[in-house]
Amino acid sequence: MAQRTSERLLNLTIALLSARHWVTKGQLRELVTDYRRMSPVNFNRTFERDKEALRALGVPIATGSDEAFFEDEPGYRITRRDFELPPVDFDADELSALALASRVWREASAADDTISAIAKLRAAGAQVDSRRFEALAPRISASEPAFDVCWQATLDRTRIAFRYRGADELRTVQPWRLVWRRGSWYLLGLDEGRDAPRMFKLGRISSGPTTVGAPGAFTVPADVDLGGLSRSLEPAGPDASALVAVRAGFQPALTRRGNPAAGPGGLALPEDFACWRIEYSSREDIAAQLAAAGPDAVVLEPAELRVEVVRLLRISARRPA
Repeated sequence: MAQRTSERLLNLTIALLSARHWVTKGQLRELVTDYRRMSPVNFNRTFERDKEALRALGVPIATGSDEAFFEDEPGYRITRRDFELPPVDFDADELSALALASRVWREASAADDTISAIAKLRAAGAQVDSRRFEALAPRISASEPAFDVCWQATLDRTRIAFRYRGADELRTVQPWRLVWRRGSWYLLGLDEGRDAPRMFKLGRISSGPTTVGAPGAFTVPADVDLGGLSRSLEPAGPDASALVAVRAGFQPALTRRGNPAAGPGGLALPEDFACWRIEYSSREDIAAQLAAAGPDAVVLEPAELRVEVVRLLRISARRPA
């Protein structure tokens, strides 16, 4: 499939998925950039072809009308519950590949055409919930500030230097691979100061990383099994758990690492929230993830974790917008 066709189909899907009401064909012509450039005859032909292409891919495009907005003109939309996939389990390498794809998605979802399409939908009177097309995005983030430098260094075989866990020591590392473990990114590489492989959590890199020297400075030893080595060096499993109320349909990164649970007796949960038992090994890491969830997650227990999340939220609230 040509790149332009793929982009047009993605923009059409976003427009249909983000609208709460039916969107007419005429509105879609104004929303999707490629359609605006076509003659009426070419647009009608291309639009019909695009609908069939999306349906062939399994995208459930519904047809209907809402007389309050469109009178007798038929409209189109995608219902999120029919569109979303059921939970899918991936291994670590598959998760790493999806995470890279998610970085591309974040750029696409903030692109000018997408922003323009949402604005035009709202201007046309449609009630747009832009969170609905989050269903299109892979559910892995790479938000650590160190990610970009580390990823590029693994591709270029460039040594990097950084400080870890707030220590004064400057670590110089040959980056071999980035791996996704338990909701976080880790760097696997040769710590030159210790002359031994080490695994570093990107979120705990406190200064840097910066590149050292030129690309092509090292090669990964041929006898090193990177998969086996990363498994042997990965941190210990969870040794604590939290009871968290999560808003239904939000924060899949949290719910996928937990199990549904009963709430505390006598406690009424907010509307559309459900309880999850989530295991963790680092209170610092889980607190940061829960604070980032904002109003979509509420810590019920343990009390010390709840206190830490509240502390982080208060710090965030004091920061200038």
